[in-house]
Amino acid sequence: MTVYFIGAGPGAEDLLTLRADRLIRRCPVCLYAGSIVPPEVLENTPEGATVINTARMPLDEITKVIQQATEEGKDVARLHSGDPSIYSAVAEQARRLVELGIDYEIVPGVASFSAAAAVLGHELTVPTVGQTVILTRVSGRASAMPEGEDLATLGASRATLVIHLAAHDIDRVVEELQPNYGKECPVAVVAYASRPEQQVVRGTLVDIASKVKEAGITRTAVIIVGNVLGAEGFPDSFLYSDDRPRDEHGRTIPCAH
Repeated sequence: MTVYFIGAGPGAEDLLTLRADRLIRRCPVCLYAGSIVPPEVLENTPEGATVINTARMPLDEITKVIQQATEEGKDVARLHSGDPSIYSAVAEQARRLVELGIDYEIVPGVASFSAAAAVLGHELTVPTVGQTVILTRVSGRASAMPEGEDLATLGASRATLVIHLAAHDIDRVVEELQPNYGKECPVAVVAYASRPEQQVVRGTLVDIASKVKEAGITRTAVIIVGNVLGAEGFPDSFLYSDDRPRDEHGRTIPCAH
């Protein structure tokens, strides 16, 4: 039997992947991570399925539920918001399943930062403006940041930052980023991207904190910081250039070095 760690996406039911939807419809046991997985995503679980909200369950208890299900010959759909590769706490669960000899598979989903960028109508990599995106967070109760991964250090790159789990600490974010990015650097905060309660706040490092507080945003949000959000007058990508050498299929012909 197999445990499927499924990326349930940012919230909208129609942003589930086809694979995720197929597994949710098939697995007789479904564990989901509380309110961050909207009820619409759970509507297609099989009739008679065991559906459990794990929001208040310790990890050892979750593991016992999974172990019992697999011993009974049942596949398990374990739903996480966004994509399991980013801040999903899958690693801790997978470690326990390996110790128990339980097979698992990770099913990718649409990440919250991708959904936020889509809501903003922005590409996060713009020619000559920004070609690097750093996904990060701030230290907090859940987990301390490793040495050298604080915002002040990461901000020295002036790359586009996508900061998760930090809307409640927006003053600190602004304080740590202003020295590297400047007060006028564009910022956008997107809460509940793709969901009916979606909120978008735009500003700069001067005024974003007050705007976020006024909007009442404290959780389920990503903060995007970088000049790509206000980029204008940049050159077209080489992808569209008439000078790009192409083969008969339109693929770029590598240049000899």
